[in-house]
Amino acid sequence: MMMDARTKRRYALNNVMLSLTGFCAIFTVSILFLILGYLVYNGGRALDWDFFTKLPLPPGENGGGMANAIVGSAKMIFVATAIGVPIGFLGGVYLSEFGGKTFPYIIRYMADLLNGVPSIVIGIFAWTVVVVPMHHFSAWAGGFALALMLIPITVRSTEQFLRAVPNNLREGALALGASKWKTVASVVVPASLSGVLTGIILGVARIAGETAPLLFTALSNQFWSDGFNEPTASLPVMIYNHAIAPYDDWHRQAWAAGLVLLTMVLLSNIAARTILARGAAPR
Repeated sequence: MMMDARTKRRYALNNVMLSLTGFCAIFTVSILFLILGYLVYNGGRALDWDFFTKLPLPPGENGGGMANAIVGSAKMIFVATAIGVPIGFLGGVYLSEFGGKTFPYIIRYMADLLNGVPSIVIGIFAWTVVVVPMHHFSAWAGGFALALMLIPITVRSTEQFLRAVPNNLREGALALGASKWKTVASVVVPASLSGVLTGIILGVARIAGETAPLLFTALSNQFWSDGFNEPTASLPVMIYNHAIAPYDDWHRQAWAAGLVLLTMVLLSNIAARTILARGAAPR
């Protein structure tokens, strides 16, 4: 009789916890779909071909687009990727394969700390070391600020995926006479390549929506920017500027830009998960 009562209590507790966790999961997904639906509803109505091909119009005039902001975001993400990915990847390789104990611990701690630094602080730092000496805003400065955010993400994700490679692969390569670098380059990195690429893609998607660092570095531009050495428009900053403006048409375009930016992030996440799934599939 005692066992029956105890079993009933366990089943009751299990059902309560299962219901609670299910409710929390449904609540979380519902919020996500609510945000997505609201953004699609408002942004989808404002999207047209002009949005992707034309420049913003002066305040008070309806129409125009954000072609310069789309191109500007792509330029700064390219700069950030060109700077941040090699440094972050090599740093992750060092921490995983060549580091000792004390120094790698300090690097990991600093990387995690840098991941938690508010992006506006990163923007102020980039403004101090790049914009002030150059005496003007530029896409270079914006890309540099985003690279500072991308580096620690790439370092930690690369290290984690490299550490997931079984040690017997390393030992087998070393037993065959390969050097440490040869083992890392020809065995460890190829074995973890899908995971490393996933981490890089997710890191790039993470920095693509940053606004605060670009306010201090790239500023903005209502026109096309020639090259990388002058103020450059970007989608996050244009969303911010249009959202706080008192013009209904600008609000409409801000929703459209938000939808485009979110679509880019979603596609990046889907691509990352696809690469990771293919890498994890048995061959």
